[in-house]
Amino acid sequence: MSGTGPQITPFLKAWYRWKTLRLPWRRQFLVGLDLQGNTYWEFRDRGTTSSSPLTKWRRIVRYPGGRSTHPSDVVVPPQWHQWLRHTRPDPPSLAEQQADVIRQERLKILAAEADARWAAKPSYLDAPDSRTKARQPPLVGGSMLEEAKELPRDTKEEHEREREGTWEKMKKGQQEVESKEAKEKDPWKKARQGAPSDGWQPKAWTPGAGGGGGKR
Repeated sequence: MSGTGPQITPFLKAWYRWKTLRLPWRRQFLVGLDLQGNTYWEFRDRGTTSSSPLTKWRRIVRYPGGRSTHPSDVVVPPQWHQWLRHTRPDPPSLAEQQADVIRQERLKILAAEADARWAAKPSYLDAPDSRTKARQPPLVGGSMLEEAKELPRDTKEEHEREREGTWEKMKKGQQEVESKEAKEKDPWKKARQGAPSDGWQPKAWTPGAGGGGGKR
């Protein structure tokens, strides 16, 4: 879309002025044009007169190519689109259309500048932060190997002895726990204890200990 409007020759300009005159015998009047050269007209249906107050004016657009131009190739500005649908009473002027084109170009420039500023900012998706790596705990095997490489020889031997001693203590404690659990779960322990009457023994009989016995 051109921001300066269509190139109008003096003859065409005079013809446009002549068509805009609302003479009584005319049934069609030129209302205006857009920046692409499309012209917009008002007319009445046949059989209606200007004296009928309820008669609604019809509105159409005509493009320079005429019938050779496909309707999908015709671009109607929003202001003229509103006028064609009778949602805008007054037609837009060329100055208004030029100002709207300048406003759209300015918006495109501002949007491009905003996109450039946004692209210049560092993105957290480009590379992981090194501080995040530092906060992550290393693997157990990897940390032990790194510590073994960094420690001196004497310290390495002492570290190995401490680790072996700790391992032996853990192994011994585990064996004691397993032995204790095995004793508690012994199924023959109660069988070896026997019944409560197994240890009872009868006492020896003593003469005269019982009552009621004697000579008559």
